[in-house]
Amino acid sequence: MNQRHASLSPSLTRPLFPDSPASPVSSVSRAIAVVLLAAACSAHAQQAALPEVTINEGAAAPQADVSGFGDVPLRELPISATVIDSKQLRASGARRLADLTQFDASVTDAYNSAGYWDYLTVRGFVLDNRFNYRREGLPISAETSIPLDNKERVEILRGTSGIQAGTSAPGGLVNYVVKRPTEQDLRTVRIETTSRGSVLGALDLGGRFGENRQFGYRLNVASENLKPLAHNLDGNRNMFSLAADWRITRDSVLEFEVEQSRKTQPSQNGFSLLGNVLPAPVDPRINLNNQPWSQPSVFKALTGTVRFSQAINTDWRWSAQIGQQRLKTDDRLAYAFGCGAEGNYDRYCSDGTFDVYDFRSENEHRTQTAGSLNLKGNVMTGSVRHELGFGLLQSRVRNRFQDQAYNYVGTGNIWATAVLPADPRLTDVNTNRDERSTELSVQDAIRWNDRFTTWVGVRHTRLDRDSVRTDGSRPTGYKDGITTPWIAASYAIQPGLLAYASWGKGVESQVVPNKSSQYSNAGDALPALSSKQWELGIKGGNDKFNWQLAWFDISRPMTNIDACNRLGITPCDARYDGRAVHRGLEAGAQWSEGPWRLGGSVTLIDAKRRGSLVEPTSNGQSPTNVPKQVLRAQAGYRIAAIPGLEVAGQLSHEGRRNVLSDGSVTLPSWTRVDAVLRYDTKLRGVNTSWTLAVDNLFDRRYWKESPYQFGHVYLFPGAPRTLRLGLSVAL
Repeated sequence: MNQRHASLSPSLTRPLFPDSPASPVSSVSRAIAVVLLAAACSAHAQQAALPEVTINEGAAAPQADVSGFGDVPLRELPISATVIDSKQLRASGARRLADLTQFDASVTDAYNSAGYWDYLTVRGFVLDNRFNYRREGLPISAETSIPLDNKERVEILRGTSGIQAGTSAPGGLVNYVVKRPTEQDLRTVRIETTSRGSVLGALDLGGRFGENRQFGYRLNVASENLKPLAHNLDGNRNMFSLAADWRITRDSVLEFEVEQSRKTQPSQNGFSLLGNVLPAPVDPRINLNNQPWSQPSVFKALTGTVRFSQAINTDWRWSAQIGQQRLKTDDRLAYAFGCGAEGNYDRYCSDGTFDVYDFRSENEHRTQTAGSLNLKGNVMTGSVRHELGFGLLQSRVRNRFQDQAYNYVGTGNIWATAVLPADPRLTDVNTNRDERSTELSVQDAIRWNDRFTTWVGVRHTRLDRDSVRTDGSRPTGYKDGITTPWIAASYAIQPGLLAYASWGKGVESQVVPNKSSQYSNAGDALPALSSKQWELGIKGGNDKFNWQLAWFDISRPMTNIDACNRLGITPCDARYDGRAVHRGLEAGAQWSEGPWRLGGSVTLIDAKRRGSLVEPTSNGQSPTNVPKQVLRAQAGYRIAAIPGLEVAGQLSHEGRRNVLSDGSVTLPSWTRVDAVLRYDTKLRGVNTSWTLAVDNLFDRRYWKESPYQFGHVYLFPGAPRTLRLGLSVAL
């Protein structure tokens, strides 16, 4: 965990929140701030109004902003994406990012430890928590706990994201969309409890007011006492959010939203290999982070955005947006890591013991500020229609840490019976990071006729990154300019049936660790890592049945940096070392007819490491923690004899995966079944909804995932059978 901090740069403009650290004001952000202020004071009415948006709680989202073509319905776009709306989030009991894996077979876990921030793997690539996440379309850090109580939907783009983001891992992007004011008054109270007595209380209020109902609001409040079945994991969390808008004229809208959250909960240590042996799945209630001095990790966040949208005429409109995210984290753990007694520092000892470290990285501050200007419109050139988009985005990241504790305190064991002394001395330096980036994007959907469309887009990004140790040593920095194109073609074979092909490029930048004792080019920036993706797909459907089939081929350059660290190679000249090639087939469908509701998705993936000179034994092998096949299936049936009663179930299956890069140890496949009983009725004229859910219905014990993280093999067990009872009342 001492390796898990990654940060970046000074703020973009005057802080959105009063107690933000001072920062220089860029020209773009100054322009955005002036535009927003002027727009709020005086907006000129135009002949054509902005489309009126009505947000219905739980309604399926017809489009995905994360695509970059947010005005086009998802069914017409040549991309693969999943949109999880608020109704699905609420019904599933989802609390965190890791809970979203149940909705998409292409999305799996990647070091998802209770009490810590979450990681996702999409199409076999782990998303970068620094660069692959958006909120209201603006970049944010996912190195925190992000609540879902106030999210209208979560959008997951699958594949390379060069047109949507400057730098990002090739798996995809995640975009959080917050709940906005409702047209009709909304008054909802929700209460949930679980097997051991966790209690959630949530309030959701929305509506409009004013002489012409020009003002809207949406208030969400949630508080939860966390008592999972796993030992030593009790905690609590709370969240407050407010979204508001002002329809200044029929063509001008000013929107504002702010969210504050806090979560405190101990982290859960992963298990590991015992020497060269994969142990049988353990009791999932055991937590190795159980020392008398173990403290909870604390995640605090304050995030907000302001956006102004203006119609110029019937064909063109522009928008300006600015947002800021401020995070404060206390990261603490009785950290089980390696086996010094046997000289294996990436796994536990063969007798079930391991080394324990007192890890504390407190008072971590991450601040990210972003501002964007966007212009969208339509142009006719003869009989050809162009749907154009131009965007300018500036982002500033400033991450500040203090020295951390990472001190060996003794030997623990997998039975969690060892009691060890604490050692909180701040003996380990950390790394402060700054980043400044400017991105210019252009895109065009060219409608040649009613059936054939070509899609082109390009994004150019200027990067300026710096880092320095907290003791002032090892300063390093670099500047770079990268361009990421994307092209696609789609053809409507018939109404409701679309075929498409696309090619895209994504870019990552990597700096050699500033460890001169190991790397001969320590601190140097490597040439940009350019990933490329081909995708072919076909999608179709109607109001009752929707389906999609996609084939993808992603090639990603790899470096030898992690391998040198893992194998202890000294000296190491950090450089490219082959590539990872992920090919796969995705299929998904949803059907609803009469009392029945069926849905599901399946992903078959052939992921291989190729061309490695440092670790030739990994060539031809699948990457660690990437299952060869994944299946998600859901079914629901409304019982006619009892109106409002529905019984539903969900099945999740993940295939075999490699635990070690050479394939010598593999994790068996697993299958889990969840069940839900829902009852919608009226009590004294008030709409109420009851939910009784059982996760892991058959209480199966299994290893859920096997991430190779922080230079160590980890094994995380599936959660035990958990009962959840919920009540939602619409007043």
